[in-house]
Amino acid sequence: MLPIEAALPDLRRALATRNAAVLVAPPGAGKTTRVPLDLLGAPWLDGRRIILLEPRRLAARAAAARMAQTLGEPVGGTVGLRVRLGSKISARTRIEVVTEGVFTRMILDDPELSGIGAVLFDEFHERSLDADLGLALALDAQAGLREDLRILVMSATLDGARVARLLDDAPVVASEGRAFPVKTRYAERDPNRRIEDSIAEVTLRALRADPGSILVFLPGQAEIRRTVDLLAEKVGPDVQLAPLYGALTPAEQDRAVAPAAAGTRKVVLATSIAETSLTIEGVRIVVDSGLARVPVYEPGLGLTRLVTARASRASVDQRRGRAGRTEPGLCWRLWSEAGTNALEPFTRPEILSADLAGLLLDCAAWGVTDPGTLAFLDPPPAPALTEARALLTELGALDADGRLTPVGARLRALPLPPRLARMVTVAAGNGHARAAADLAAVLVERGLGGDSLDLDERVERFRRDRGGRAADMRRLADGWARIAGAGNSALPDAGPVAAGPLLALAYPDRVARARGRDGEFVMASGRAGRLDPASPLARETYLVIADLAGSAASARILAAAAIGAEAIERLFADRIELRTEIAFDQQAAALRARAVRRLGAVSLGSRPLPVPSDPESAEILARGIADLGIERLPWTPALAQWRARVIFLHAAEGDTWPDLSDAVLAGTAETWLAPSLVGRATLASVTADDLAGALQSLVPWALRARLDAEAPTHVEVPTGSRIPVDYTAEEPALAVRVQELFGLDRHPRAGGRPLVLHLLSPAQRPIQITRDLPGFWRGSWAAVRSEMRGRYPRHPWPEDPLSEAPTRRAKPRGT
Repeated sequence: MLPIEAALPDLRRALATRNAAVLVAPPGAGKTTRVPLDLLGAPWLDGRRIILLEPRRLAARAAAARMAQTLGEPVGGTVGLRVRLGSKISARTRIEVVTEGVFTRMILDDPELSGIGAVLFDEFHERSLDADLGLALALDAQAGLREDLRILVMSATLDGARVARLLDDAPVVASEGRAFPVKTRYAERDPNRRIEDSIAEVTLRALRADPGSILVFLPGQAEIRRTVDLLAEKVGPDVQLAPLYGALTPAEQDRAVAPAAAGTRKVVLATSIAETSLTIEGVRIVVDSGLARVPVYEPGLGLTRLVTARASRASVDQRRGRAGRTEPGLCWRLWSEAGTNALEPFTRPEILSADLAGLLLDCAAWGVTDPGTLAFLDPPPAPALTEARALLTELGALDADGRLTPVGARLRALPLPPRLARMVTVAAGNGHARAAADLAAVLVERGLGGDSLDLDERVERFRRDRGGRAADMRRLADGWARIAGAGNSALPDAGPVAAGPLLALAYPDRVARARGRDGEFVMASGRAGRLDPASPLARETYLVIADLAGSAASARILAAAAIGAEAIERLFADRIELRTEIAFDQQAAALRARAVRRLGAVSLGSRPLPVPSDPESAEILARGIADLGIERLPWTPALAQWRARVIFLHAAEGDTWPDLSDAVLAGTAETWLAPSLVGRATLASVTADDLAGALQSLVPWALRARLDAEAPTHVEVPTGSRIPVDYTAEEPALAVRVQELFGLDRHPRAGGRPLVLHLLSPAQRPIQITRDLPGFWRGSWAAVRSEMRGRYPRHPWPEDPLSEAPTRRAKPRGT
């Protein structure tokens, strides 16, 4: 008997008296297949149908097959299946297993849910965007149209009380479930190694150490394929390697889930698709990478990237539990035991990090302009809603008040994301509805047409593919083309056309131009992406990018199509701008002006122009010079000393004096330097007078008068020579030949501050540094005199320098 059986009476009582309930039951309890069958006989159902929502097609097919098998019927009888590919429904169907996205379209097309008595949300803890929206719409329909509609939220790892509050304090029924003990082993991986190398190594250890089949969790299909290649070289014929991910055909997925053949073991390598809903026979060992691939939406760029991230604690616990479904098991984790506590408690709800354009369009079709008025467990974030509203308004799908327009209704008629729906509808008006629908099919059905970066290749392979999944998708694409054509008074279908111009209709912000020859492209949005330089697409000048993965700083292009300059000009004539752009050429240290035609950040061509003589050009020149280095400016010795004097006083007195350090001057060049550069176009044309005027403007008039008094440029020594003071050190310094100070019995000062004396030989070489000249005469002079008089015999070296007259000259010859 399945563990859920003990909870079924409580669940029946809850739904007999309330129109909503929450069921919390761990994986393997049997909730997915037993609850719908048990509720079929409930009096309140009164012969109506039950809808069971599953997060994925694989889970939906498995649930439908299991329930139908229990009844001894094929799928399509009492238990039916409604998914994007392969629906089986009949007049006898009482339980419809549907994917979450299918349910959203069902309720939008029929808000009363005619003939439906209950909606069951299975595996709600996965918190997909479609599940959150579906529940919000079902609750709204229940409140306004169908008080008798039962809503049951079922989950394995979920805050049941929080969901119950959303369902008007619905009762929570819990099933303890049944799980065998699972021993956990940790094999922390070297972060510098590829994940597939570490996974393969641990999987081989597990195969050698313990019996039973193995379920391996990896973040994506690329890692799965590489791990399969590594293992295939090292396992024998008694080990079956079975990939499992969403892009596989149903037959391939079924083979992965089926029990291993007699006398063999199976290694199933899966994405997070295998965390819940599925039972893979014979698995008693789990190897977990601890990683998952998640979509991250950037509202400011309208771009969703796939990012490899750490799985949540709830996810890794679910994965671990797969080893204890039928017998005691073992779980290998590729991280340290302490690392588990650092994981996020739950998987982040998709609604908090997703593109909300589709959700907003669906809400508008529901008659709701503000999704915040619906009952979401987590409200959709305002920035993402703002971006979605801007996009849908630009597409003409929403009016200024956020209501659905006729264009929006045509977009919604296609079960596609809004951008792709627009691509198909606009292409239909040009006679290319079917070509656009084929491209949309390849984009929404992962793995269709292969995994080439080039979407033209994928579409062509999709058209030639004679497999069942491709045939089903071609029928769907044909339907999309007919719908779009009917809504556009379309021309007759003109046949295949290149993918790039079609894709640009959906993603004008992702038209990209090559930057250099290393496979890097810059999109109209300003974001960069990179592809393998060996790819044929790397030789193209322009691409339209459909998919990216990785961080914003190093995003990899996963799918793109070439587009010609002529097509860009034709499609975006109203968006292309002619701009005068001025840039600083570092190599020439000069401004360059060009007339540039741009689509966003993408340059479509340019021609040189004279540099304008205006403040904007001066600011660009100032910034460019500052980036080269402040020292590149035409400093004269006098100006360098003037600046050093101000810097010295700033250090001595603080912010009374401006900070003229290199860092500050470079950081504020547009403010202080630019006004003196109007009319200049090169560093070479900047004069010392330009620099002096700009620099001196930073010192107020009141301080300029103090500057000469407090930091004089020169000090007069006893010979009458005016010696410049060096202010570049922490203390002002004076470098002077020692003979010019004879007879001086006090230490020289500048602006009231004692100077550091650098006493020089007749050859201008330092012989002593002192801060006490009288002390030097009394002390070190004797040793200096002894050493120097032999080296410079024609210069005076008196025993008593205080009684000697200062001199600039040597003794005459012969004396």
